Amino acid sequence: MSKNERTVYVIGHKNPDTDAICASIAYANLKNKIDSEKYEARRCGNISSETQYVLDRFDMKAPRFIGDVRTQVRDMEINHLAGVSDNISLKNAWLTMKQNSVVTLCSVSENNMLEGILTTGDIMESYMGAVDPYTLSKAKTSYENIVDAVGGDMVVGDIKGTFSEGKVLIGAGTPDVMEDFIEKGDLVIVADRYESQLCAIEMEAACIIICASAKVPMTIQKVASEKGCRIISTPYDTFSVARLINQSIPISYFMVSEDLLTFKPDDYIEDIQPVMASTRHKYFPVVDSAGRYRGMVSRRNFLGASRKRLILVDHNEKSQAVNGMETAEILEIIDHHRLGTVSTNRPIFFRNQPLGSSCTIIYLMYLEYGVDIAPDMAGIMLSAIISDTLFYRSPTCTDIDRRAGRALAAIAGVDEEELANEMFRAGSNFSNKTPEEIVHQDFKKFSEGDTMIGIGQLSSMDSNELMNIKDKLLPELERIRNKDGLDMIFVMLTNILRESSTVIFSGDRAEMILENGFSVTSKDHRSVILPGVVSRKKQMLPTVTATIKQQ
Repeated sequence: MSKNERTVYVIGHKNPDTDAICASIAYANLKNKIDSEKYEARRCGNISSETQYVLDRFDMKAPRFIGDVRTQVRDMEINHLAGVSDNISLKNAWLTMKQNSVVTLCSVSENNMLEGILTTGDIMESYMGAVDPYTLSKAKTSYENIVDAVGGDMVVGDIKGTFSEGKVLIGAGTPDVMEDFIEKGDLVIVADRYESQLCAIEMEAACIIICASAKVPMTIQKVASEKGCRIISTPYDTFSVARLINQSIPISYFMVSEDLLTFKPDDYIEDIQPVMASTRHKYFPVVDSAGRYRGMVSRRNFLGASRKRLILVDHNEKSQAVNGMETAEILEIIDHHRLGTVSTNRPIFFRNQPLGSSCTIIYLMYLEYGVDIAPDMAGIMLSAIISDTLFYRSPTCTDIDRRAGRALAAIAGVDEEELANEMFRAGSNFSNKTPEEIVHQDFKKFSEGDTMIGIGQLSSMDSNELMNIKDKLLPELERIRNKDGLDMIFVMLTNILRESSTVIFSGDRAEMILENGFSVTSKDHRSVILPGVVSRKKQMLPTVTATIKQQ
């Protein structure tokens, strides 16, 4: 797969809010209009109620989920060599390997289910260990394979069927001598000696192979037909036929069919590398979840494995990014937050502006590139701006955000205030959610030195609803903090109309950080009230991190 054929994923942060989801959709759409490559919006977390309302209202589908962007088998160059039937001969298996420059063949059933693996080593073993004259019959070798292996023609008898009993021998002696060796059901290789041919037929051989293109007398053909003995004519001499005939054996007799080592397209390379290193094989089958054969990968394919390519929107903190981000190739970052911990191996396009929403930045980029904005796209970008700025009430909101919102509302043909009310009402419906789901609905992790903190935010216009949420979350907050591996956790319960937040918290230093940072006092040692604080990005996070540094 060439670089330009690989999709670039545009993706927001974990526990995505409306801005993260809508920004990924809007920016992927813009990139597809201005660039020749393929861009696709993805998400690495669940869709919130507010975001789902927005998507439903503007008839947009949610981006597909991707939880890990580490390099997978599907990102490698897979050899799509077709599987073969387990009835094909060793000869044809060898030719197929040579023609395709591989050392492994996969045997499949009629519905493409993987049945076995044959290597050149298995073929060599069949030759080096070829001492059992009964091998052809034990392997149930078809007469079609035998005729093909010796380059002959079936003169008498049906080419269909298998050689399933008896041994293979050369009828080189006199009839008296041959009678002591030939048994019923044997396959006898003979020259043009009439008496030898007749002797083998009379001894009830299953088949005779007449060498050197010798003419087969009609009498011999008639007797063979009466006795049920097949006759194959070949241009090769006796020695050559004896050497070639084992090439007719079906691969099913030598291939490995149990405990097969296979990989699936979704397997991660770093997980399978140790497995590959511990085996002697060079090629490994790739099968889908149902066991159907899809191709092969080799050790050298690892060297050319293509890392997934990402554009990050609405974040640049490693702790907020999709799992495996550090193994992917970051192409761009579009964000409106503080500079975080994402690092890249080379220069990238990085646009970071102190605006209220990532979608405001993307709206500006639509204008800069002269790309028309469709009403549905305008609707989701407007919704993201409303959500992130708390309908222009947040201190992060700028005049640019307000102008962008008004312009997008005109394109979408919606009333901003009506949309905001419906969005916030949908987003504050927590009745059917667990405390953990509520906390993580809009939640971000940040690191400050060795301290890992998490800050969630829930917004509503209803004071009673926020107090009910507080009572529901407090008993579970310590457990959630421990489960997330955090030193401190804060959840902002933001009253949009009153423009204030009640912050509940957990962690050894959480109470001290809030009291010192915001000059307030916790009355219940579980929460504080922060008048005028509605922004996680511009008010909550800077104060918390600055206080942690001081402490």
